[in-house]
Order: sequence, then structure tokens, then C-alpha cells
Amino acid sequence: MHELPQEIGDFGILTHAGYSTRKALLFNFLSACMAFVGALFVLLFGQTAEILSKAVLPFASGGFIYLAAADLIPELHAEKTTIRSLQQVIALVVGISLLYLVLVIAR
Repeated sequence: MHELPQEIGDFGILTHAGYSTRKALLFNFLSACMAFVGALFVLLFGQTAEILSKAVLPFASGGFIYLAAADLIPELHAEKTTIRSLQQVIALVVGISLLYLVLVIAR
């Protein structure tokens, strides 16, 4: 469920950073292809990958939290109009609600 919003967000970040639409789509596609590399890695190194994931997962999670706190949140504060701020808050609440819903369903 997270892939579509993630790809849209990645595309938005790349275009905001100055990449052309074509180049942003190319880089977004290449980064999405890495999922296949990850799947192949897991298939080849199944048991070892499970042990390794317990060590790597906290660092990956921390990296995402750092990116959100250091790069994306200040970008949200740059918006001065009330409508855009309200849209951002609604998007944040919807995102957190969807995460909670996935947690409840997964139990």
C-alpha cells in the first residue's frame, strides 16, 4: 500500500529539486527497479537476510525519520497560505490513519 504514495512523493521531490519530468521519471523508475534486486537478494540469501534485516531495519527506519525531520518538514513550513497548510495537515492525518489501519488489519 505504500508504493504508490512513495513513488508520487519521490517524483515530487525530484521535480522540486530541479530535475526535468523525464529525468525524474527515469530516476524514479531506476530506484523502483531496486525492489527486484532486493527480492533476488532475499531469495538467494533467505535465512541470512532475515538475521541481517533485524540489524539493518533500525538504521533504515532512522534514516527515513531523519529525512522527514531534516528535509521535508522545513519544506512544509515554507508554505504561507492557509489552504496549503490545511491540505498538508489533512494529508498527514490521512497518512497516519492509513498506517494505523494497516496495523489494525495486520493483527
